[in-house]
Amino acid sequence: MNANDRQYPISMHLSMPAIARVETGSLTPALSRREREPHISHGDMPELQPLGPSRLDPANPLLHLQTPAGIVLPLPPGEGRGEGRSLHASLPGSWPESRSFLNSWISMAIAFALLVPLLLTLATRAAENPIAVEKIFGPETPTGQYKHPSSITELDNGDLYLAFYTGAGEYATETRIYGSRLRKGSTAWSAPVVIASNPFYSMGNPAVWQAPDGVLWNFFVVRPGTTWSTSRTAAKISRDRGETWSDAFIVAWEAGMMVRSRPILLADGAYLLPLYHETGSDPDRTAPDTSSVFFRFDPKTKQWTESNRVKSRLGNLQAAVVETEPGRLFALCRRGGDYEPGDDGNVVRTESTDGGKTWTPGVETEFPNPNAAVELIRLRNGHLLFLYNDSPNDRTPLRAAISTDGGKTWPHRRNVAEGPGDFAYPTAIQTKDGRIHVTYTSDERTVLRHAVFPESAILTAP
Repeated sequence: MNANDRQYPISMHLSMPAIARVETGSLTPALSRREREPHISHGDMPELQPLGPSRLDPANPLLHLQTPAGIVLPLPPGEGRGEGRSLHASLPGSWPESRSFLNSWISMAIAFALLVPLLLTLATRAAENPIAVEKIFGPETPTGQYKHPSSITELDNGDLYLAFYTGAGEYATETRIYGSRLRKGSTAWSAPVVIASNPFYSMGNPAVWQAPDGVLWNFFVVRPGTTWSTSRTAAKISRDRGETWSDAFIVAWEAGMMVRSRPILLADGAYLLPLYHETGSDPDRTAPDTSSVFFRFDPKTKQWTESNRVKSRLGNLQAAVVETEPGRLFALCRRGGDYEPGDDGNVVRTESTDGGKTWTPGVETEFPNPNAAVELIRLRNGHLLFLYNDSPNDRTPLRAAISTDGGKTWPHRRNVAEGPGDFAYPTAIQTKDGRIHVTYTSDERTVLRHAVFPESAILTAP
């Protein structure tokens, strides 16, 4: 973010959910018009319905009216069924007009009484659990118009380190990997600097991660051909928190082998790096045999070993993985196929019970997927955070879901970014202070954004 881009305290009013966007020193609620202006349409109004005669108390000559919320209101005898004394003698206008006026007034009063406490509760929750969003870099940053998959990590000194690839476009030649740093206590990201480039080949999909020994890894894709299926996975390491970098080296030599997600540290001390093997020469479709695969790294022997490949109906790629207990893991993957509108294709799940050495065939989950990247991390309290585009066709909204039972259910959900456009390729971390940081791409892959929120922002979402 530029020197003029700052995060400011968020003053919440009676609107929800609380998603705030900070750009160039201004604070703009990132809410849809419906969320900014809560209203009740005619269809939302509780409708008064007379109860059947069996519900009347013979000892009480009052006819009851009931709202859908279960609130029962008494009316004088004759009201609603034409029995006994009507009210039209004491109210102006004809009897139908009087009844309509009374019913409308009661309906509005009930709706107001029910709505106000709800809005107050939601506003209080939103004020206590805001999602703050800042713009990090956009077209004004002279690294190239295209700024896409970003990756973020927290360093052992409290700095945040960001990597992304940029250039004239996705398939442009000479795309490069850039790095930027948000120093601990600062509010301004450093100017991006090149951390991986090649005079002949394009680069893409950086994934930065600091290992327990302090070594900062930067995995990335090297694409020598015109499509991604010609790519290899390479890496660099830094022993001074990203100030300087080693020469590049190849992690996976096979054509089509690519990286998107960061590694995780396993309970047995190994590093597990999700990769994927993409096939096909069509830039608008991945072939059905595109598959996720996992590489285990032994820090003692410095050797990588490859797992079996995860097959699924449409193919799958770009897995994000967690270890829920020692040796037991599962991953959620982007589905393969094309980008045509439709509802055929969901997030794919695969599991391992031997520390990531072997994996089950991929099965489709409840989560829609518009052929876009997902993110999955394990929080310090054991809860799981999943980020995905909650649409079968569009990369909006970007939604967060939390599971408190090891990934069996996901009852807590809230949008991190929403509205027209695209909010894609999320990467998430939980920093030492417990806050969750999510970086993602928007504005047709020209802007990098950074969302920050506590876990409670998702847990208390209505």
